[in-house]
Amino acid sequence: MRQQHRDVAFTEYVVAKSPWLRKVAFLLCQDWHRADDLVQNSIIKLYVQWPQAEKIENLDGYARRIVVNAFLSEQRSPWWRRVVLRHEESEVESGSAAVAEAETALDLADALAAIPPRQRATIVLRYYCDLSVAETALALSCSTGTVKSQTARGLEALR
Repeated sequence: MRQQHRDVAFTEYVVAKSPWLRKVAFLLCQDWHRADDLVQNSIIKLYVQWPQAEKIENLDGYARRIVVNAFLSEQRSPWWRRVVLRHEESEVESGSAAVAEAETALDLADALAAIPPRQRATIVLRYYCDLSVAETALALSCSTGTVKSQTARGLEALR
């Protein structure tokens, strides 16, 4: 009965937070398929730690940290550079507003892809996830000074 309750709680959490985690993963890696893989791997890690994780006060921060750590770990691994999974989008949104929004999103995606992974992670955590410098430092396991310098360098590169 306890295991069943644990699984129900985990399933409810994952169903509610998967779209958000997927968006965070996409902003980090710039590829929806790779973002899905990052989220799936993170969900597996979260499930293994679920008995301890569900007691954590900031469960969203814990899950986000798993995604960010999975991304940074993958960046250090040479396999992702060899495997390129790109899917050409066949559907194009119609309407000038949709096209302009898509172009802006593509410009942002290209700009984020051009900066180093650690700077990208700080930018995403600070401005998309709206974390403070201290929260970002905690999520990335680094000092606040490192977060400030990586954020400044990332913003300068984006400009």
